[in-house]
Amino acid sequence: MLDEGMTIFERVIDGRRYRIAAQSLWDRVRQRPFARQAVLGPADPAPVMDLSQTRTVGTRRIGDIGALAWMAEQLDVVRAIDHACGTAGPRTGPTVGEMVVAVAAQRACAPAAKRHLSAFLAACVPRVSCLPPATFTGQTFHRLAAQVTDAQLAQAQIAIAQAAVERFGLAADVLAFDTTNFDTHIATTTPGELAQRGHAKSKRGDLRVVGLAVLASETGHVPLLHRAYPGNGSDQAVLGACLDGLGQLHAALDQAQGRDRPATRTLVRDGGSWSEQLELDLDVAGYHTLISLPLAHSAAEVALTHAARRGAMKRLGGALHEVRAARLRTQVGELERTLVVVESQELLRGQKRGIARALRKAKAELRKLERRAARGQLNREALQHRVRTALQREHLAAFVVTTVTEHQGRVTLRWHVDAQRRRHLERTRLGRRVLCTDRHIWSTGRIVQAFRGQWHVEELFRRAKKGGIVPWGPSHQWADSSLRLHTFATVLGLTLVSLVRLALGTRLSVAALMRELAAVRATLVRTTAGTAGRRPTVMLAPDLSPLQRKAVKLFELDRWMPALSSSSRPTRSSSAKKPAA
Repeated sequence: MLDEGMTIFERVIDGRRYRIAAQSLWDRVRQRPFARQAVLGPADPAPVMDLSQTRTVGTRRIGDIGALAWMAEQLDVVRAIDHACGTAGPRTGPTVGEMVVAVAAQRACAPAAKRHLSAFLAACVPRVSCLPPATFTGQTFHRLAAQVTDAQLAQAQIAIAQAAVERFGLAADVLAFDTTNFDTHIATTTPGELAQRGHAKSKRGDLRVVGLAVLASETGHVPLLHRAYPGNGSDQAVLGACLDGLGQLHAALDQAQGRDRPATRTLVRDGGSWSEQLELDLDVAGYHTLISLPLAHSAAEVALTHAARRGAMKRLGGALHEVRAARLRTQVGELERTLVVVESQELLRGQKRGIARALRKAKAELRKLERRAARGQLNREALQHRVRTALQREHLAAFVVTTVTEHQGRVTLRWHVDAQRRRHLERTRLGRRVLCTDRHIWSTGRIVQAFRGQWHVEELFRRAKKGGIVPWGPSHQWADSSLRLHTFATVLGLTLVSLVRLALGTRLSVAALMRELAAVRATLVRTTAGTAGRRPTVMLAPDLSPLQRKAVKLFELDRWMPALSSSSRPTRSSSAKKPAA
């Protein structure tokens, strides 16, 4: 296989020097390479400009699209996808790999419908393919999606994940798992298996949703594997379906690292995917587990009771010195597990705010029910049901005491807030999580640190939601094949963005980093050379900040625009002197 990266060189044509991008691909039918080339523009020095005849006519993207394209080249994404999907022979249009990379870049840089994909690519200086941007259309995407199977996309995921782990040294021994879903506006009568009505995260029960499960690495929190599943599916079934692909990924990693025996792997997940049978399945498959138990679980009740004892909660050391935790080893069903109760002040403050809001609404509802009961408008059963409904959220039933009595056919409601019970709830349950693991030899600090990585999967989902960095929607797909490929491209965009941040080594948020990269744009200036013919258009490089200059060097952005290598942001003149005292 030949490398799919772009090669930029110069060539003299008809006495003028041009910059050309070349790309090599592999013809699987003829078993030989074939090349694509695109002329980027003249490489001659810019003409002498007449400032009186100069005007700005637009801008072109360089920084964000260039960083993502460089990252896709490092992982050889196009080759991996085309090899898995069985792309054969040169075509007039893009391959599946080229289309997926183009859509992933669009989702990360300028989310829009695929009918705007060609316009987006035309507005970028870096190229994801040597084909003209006009060949990247929504119809081409749907045609390619219909040719790709779910098994082929799974194989491509494994190849890309293996390349990411090897190229950037990601730690894949501890993987965080979580699920979410996305709203669609697909009509009820439209056939399909992926978009189903289920437990929508957006609380829109009237919409069909598509589920997404993601496994992310502990280092860099990079998505390594994902599965698109029907919106009415369960977390346990999805994780069970991911085990085959996960086993293939780890087998490939073990082989690449030359290990004599498989490495020890651990899956971190929240309480929504708890199942004793799933725990047994993971143990048979050779995986350790770390999960946050639901507080209503009997084992969680035992752990919370243990943590409520005087001196049971102890502070951890090092970077977790502000965290208090209690630990015990006990039976969870038929399994022996280590339980760790972790106290979080941030979670406690959030739960207190939620209880305060819910209590205000519950008080108003209870006063209303009290008046209606006094007027004889509710019978006993209806009143008790309405009271349970009013107190079912935010632990209100634990400290709001209600009494329903009936005397001579009249129903009476009395209620009050028990302050002592509320303080006991805050002291023993609120702000606490119960972690359950079979990693008995891990320290308490290591268990807490590993579980915190699960939060970063939720951060990935926030980036994929509406208004995020790589939003999944709005999606205009309706066929299952298009939804799967669209989801694949979205997760690939999340992967590339995470790796760009990891490669730069910056502590900026992903949103701030993408804004910095998006600011690296070429300004198009139309001028005159004082000769006959069409007025030439020149690209002017922007002033760069230190982070942007680092990105230009790391992601080789100057190969698309050489002037970037000498561009810098003006600093305060060294000749400026401080005023005399």
